[in-house]
Amino acid sequence: GRCAPRRKVCRLCAEKIAHVDYKQVQIVKSFCTDTGKILSRRITGVCSKHQRQVMRAVKINRNLSILPYSG
Repeated sequence: GRCAPRRKVCRLCAEKIAHVDYKQVQIVKSFCTDTGKILSRRITGVCSKHQRQVMRAVKINRNLSILPYSG
């Protein structure tokens, strides 16, 4: 039969990154598609705490025009 897919471990927890800041552009950019959309937790496998931090950081970076709103 089909076995359940393995639960993805949060990459940010594994690297012991306590807080995702908008200044960490390399990290924040890795959670966006090339068209500028934020990737969902289902795809990235990030925990909910870090997903909220990533989301906030992406929105701040869009406001500061570091990241684009759309591709």
